[in-house]
Amino acid sequence: MNLFREIPKVDKLMEYSNLKNFPQDVLVYSIQTVLQSLREKIKSNQIKKIDETKIVEEIEKKANEMLSPSIVNVINATGVTIHTNLGRSLINEEIFDEAKKVSTHYCNLEYNLEKGKRGDRYHHSAKHLSFLFNCEDALIVNNNAAAVFLILNTFAKDKEVIVSRGELVEIGGSFRVPEVMKASGAKLIEVGATNKTKLKDYSEAISDNTTMLMKVHKSNYTIEGFSEEVGIDDIIKLSHEKKLLDYYDLGSAYEPKLPYGLSNSEPPIKEIMKLSPSLVSFSGDKLFGGVQAGIILGKKDLINKLKKNQILRMFRVDKITLSIIQASALAYIKKEYNKIVTLKSIFTSLDELKDKAQKLLDLTPSLKATIRESKTYVGGGTMPNKTIPTIVIEIEGNVTSWERKFREKLVIGRIENNKFILDMRTIQDDEIEKLVNIINELISCKVQ
Repeated sequence: MNLFREIPKVDKLMEYSNLKNFPQDVLVYSIQTVLQSLREKIKSNQIKKIDETKIVEEIEKKANEMLSPSIVNVINATGVTIHTNLGRSLINEEIFDEAKKVSTHYCNLEYNLEKGKRGDRYHHSAKHLSFLFNCEDALIVNNNAAAVFLILNTFAKDKEVIVSRGELVEIGGSFRVPEVMKASGAKLIEVGATNKTKLKDYSEAISDNTTMLMKVHKSNYTIEGFSEEVGIDDIIKLSHEKKLLDYYDLGSAYEPKLPYGLSNSEPPIKEIMKLSPSLVSFSGDKLFGGVQAGIILGKKDLINKLKKNQILRMFRVDKITLSIIQASALAYIKKEYNKIVTLKSIFTSLDELKDKAQKLLDLTPSLKATIRESKTYVGGGTMPNKTIPTIVIEIEGNVTSWERKFREKLVIGRIENNKFILDMRTIQDDEIEKLVNIINELISCKVQ
């Protein structure tokens, strides 16, 4: 029997009533995709007969997938607040609504209302960021990698930039500092050893072609034991003495002081800005808790030179990003820290987390689980190896099965000590009811 001859024709499949409501191009694509897969299975002897009803069901499923968004909401029960795979920092709804108002109507993005002519799109957020961090000026680009590239290309093209070997990092997505420096046209001068770099290493490496001393935050690892690094304060001082630029690729910045001893090893951005650095850059989301962007702070004359670089247009951000960064900065200025979802998650006390966990268990009486304390991480390439306390719900039963079943319901937990757990630190208050319904549904299915 030749199964290939039994494959239904495209025209015939398109006549099925449950397929007629799909846009024709989507339907044709779905039919061709399903039939191609069917042919491959026939070739590999994976099927023995043609089931036309099943084929139609597959086509309908494929068409629905094409017409549905692939980015969907999940419940983050991992305990990692800035979870890169789950969208990093959350945006407060009130802040997002402000951006929505701006984006759904015309606005003065590049229009000076006082002078009645074209204005600068960057001054909106720069005004508030400069005030918040007590610096001369600020500039927003589309992410911190763009900030690094723009700064190096503007001030160090064909010139030397001195960096410690211990800070030549690679972060997520194979983003490597040396590669970005090379692409920008800057000449990398490595100093010190992997575990130890001293101030004299920088000083001795300075030449007539040196233009900048650069410090890079070790975003996702720490060096323990026999190690030493030069603080940004000493780098700034040496730069001033040698009439060079200093630049701190901070990666992630926060304000105000964080709980659980997180601020002991990494000072708030305001403390760094008190040292009057030439330039500093960091991500607009992560610990700052806004939207993905690269925030550059520094001297006004240097920011003006960055604005004149033609490459800036490739890194330009839109009105939505600028609106969210501006609204986030205003929340900080007004001390409305509760509007910064990242901060709210990190600052939540263990007692509050216990109450949330108990509420969940009270509403899911059939769930066999216990509440206990645990540890988690901030995440997102911030505060490497620094743990914070948390409260988890530890579920009894098959670990692999529970992880899969929850994931199928768009709940992402974690496995700890061979137990599947739901970490309360990252479960939002308005997700409790939804999570309760999911748990009760899973238990009900298991009983049946």
